[in-house]
Amino acid sequence: MKNQMKLIFPAVFAVTLFALPRVQAASDNAAAVGAPASSPKPTNAMTALFGDPAIAKGNGFEIKRSELDEVVTGLKSAAVAHGQVIPPARLVQIEGQMLTRLIQVQLLFQRATDADKAEGAKKAGLQMAALLERAGSQELLDRQMKALGMTPDELRAKITQETTAQAVLTRELNPAVTDAEATNFYTSHPADFEQPEMVSIRHIFLMTLDPVTQAPLTMERQQSKHKQAEDLLKRARAGEDFMALVKQYSEDPTKDSTNEIILSRGNPGIPPELEAAAFSLTNNQISDVITTTIGYSIIKLANKTPAKKVEYSTMADKIKDYLLQQKTEKLAPAYLDKLQKDADVQILDADLKAAVAAAAAAAAMPSAPAETPEK
Repeated sequence: MKNQMKLIFPAVFAVTLFALPRVQAASDNAAAVGAPASSPKPTNAMTALFGDPAIAKGNGFEIKRSELDEVVTGLKSAAVAHGQVIPPARLVQIEGQMLTRLIQVQLLFQRATDADKAEGAKKAGLQMAALLERAGSQELLDRQMKALGMTPDELRAKITQETTAQAVLTRELNPAVTDAEATNFYTSHPADFEQPEMVSIRHIFLMTLDPVTQAPLTMERQQSKHKQAEDLLKRARAGEDFMALVKQYSEDPTKDSTNEIILSRGNPGIPPELEAAAFSLTNNQISDVITTTIGYSIIKLANKTPAKKVEYSTMADKIKDYLLQQKTEKLAPAYLDKLQKDADVQILDADLKAAVAAAAAAAAMPSAPAETPEK
């Protein structure tokens, strides 16, 4: 779904897992050109320096600072991977939102039945299988988890806890969606089921941001990266195997998991300079060096697919899940507020307490209509 659950965020550790390999690749590249390598897991370094205090507690649970830092670090890295930098003010709001979600997961997990746990384990297994498929091999997945500082069992346990919490919320609120509601939504939102024009590209990416702080590299380092990109472009246009250059030099975390990246026109997560170049190419054509806010890119177009209407039969389950999510979001706030009061939840860090309060106030304000199911 395009619109994630506002209250529970079951994919957060999966996002973290696939964001941090880009950080690690950038650090390796920095070391290769003579710059100091950054720590592969800044959360561990912060814990070593300042300890790992409890930042929230309630009846039967407490949440440590490292748990929140782990989530926020992953989201920051995911933003960089999509060509975005999170402003400091927004980062404070995200910390409040993520701490709220971690608390909610704990509260819900405490109410899990055996059936909820079985459903959570099933969904976690599907997520782990999807991660393995995206990584390309167990060896590459293990390497990505090592960069994150997790074992496979630890990752599965975190995802299982979150998916189990979501199963509890669904069971407790018991929303329902009929076939008629789903078909009515499909027919009344025709524009939402138009699949946009898409391209498949191969991508060489050199990052110009510090992988940990997200600050721009020095001008000297950026110029060095630009010269490297120009040299790679010359080699590609001289006939060298483009994918071999991708595998050897690109700092894109997907380079080891897929030979092609699929982009859709109008996707807000794609830097506009990259999108404009991708959709202007013809098959097998190589772009010039593309400058974006996060680095330099060289792309080769593999295939282009025209826009089309997506059939209802392929979207029915996603539409029902989407409508269930909408009903759950309307019912959940009052239910979760009661759980927090009954569990005597306390935020122990003053700054985070203020951030949680601000996030709650923002969530209570009217919001724009949610996006429809992802095609």
